[in-house]
Amino acid sequence: MTPRIVQLEGESLIADVRRPAFAHQWIEYPATAEEQVGDRLQGATIAISNKVPLSAAVIRRLPDLRMIAVSATGANNIDLEACRERSIVVSNIRGYARHTVPEHVFALLLALSRNLFAWRESVQAGRWQKSKQFCLFDHPIRDLHGATLGLIGSGSLGQGVARLAEAFGMRVLRAEHKGAPSVRPGYTAFAAVLREADAITLHCPLNAETSNLISVAELRAMKSSALLINTGRGGLVDELALIQALRAGWIAGAGFDVLGVEPPPQGHPMLAPELLALPNFLLTPHVAWASRPAMQALADQLIENIEAFVAGEPRNRLA
Repeated sequence: MTPRIVQLEGESLIADVRRPAFAHQWIEYPATAEEQVGDRLQGATIAISNKVPLSAAVIRRLPDLRMIAVSATGANNIDLEACRERSIVVSNIRGYARHTVPEHVFALLLALSRNLFAWRESVQAGRWQKSKQFCLFDHPIRDLHGATLGLIGSGSLGQGVARLAEAFGMRVLRAEHKGAPSVRPGYTAFAAVLREADAITLHCPLNAETSNLISVAELRAMKSSALLINTGRGGLVDELALIQALRAGWIAGAGFDVLGVEPPPQGHPMLAPELLALPNFLLTPHVAWASRPAMQALADQLIENIEAFVAGEPRNRLA
């Protein structure tokens, strides 16, 4: 039977997506709402999905489905247990963002540690023009060199961040799992990382163990001068606790590329105008992964995953 491949979210990727090198039927939708998934995947052999949920109820409606090719690394939107019960292969993308995400992490770190947005406001307000000397001292500037970076998640993205951190002359602490009974060689206890780090960056998957990994207790345990960077998943951080931390000065600042709900609805607390106006809070719209070279690498690996599955040698398996 000729495989029927359904791409549910074509607009989620800007790249030259080649077609698989085997006979197939290709159907592509620019975007798919959750309630449309079941109908659009009827008769599909292979589904290409990014963020739209594939629940157990939907999977039960799809007797022909044999593979879900995730056009991303994270797959918390897919019921993997339901896929295992049906022997549906789920393959994800790995390593494609090992350069672009770390660069975004350091863009956020540098902007916050050097107070770039506060300085921009000072210039816009005419402070420099009125200065009696050649420069201003309105806002503190901190160097990354000599600072301690806490790394929560040491996969390919975390390793990429560590390489850049070491190039900046930072001390890198790789955090052990929260609540772990022992600490692996090369790692530091989670609580110690919270206490010692001048900046913490998150690169772990979102699951039952990591949901709200950073909440009130963790934010209170951090240095008041510390920065929190999240380019992983929004659900890793208790967003209301973060807002409280920023307003109360528990931490010095935060740079986020992700939210718990995406796209965020109108009125989302992390989009409050007074919060976005803070010079020590930077929010970007889940674009850390989205350089053109990274998206092309993702697209190439996506098709390679599908070809490997059809050849009987599935790779990058989550289920």
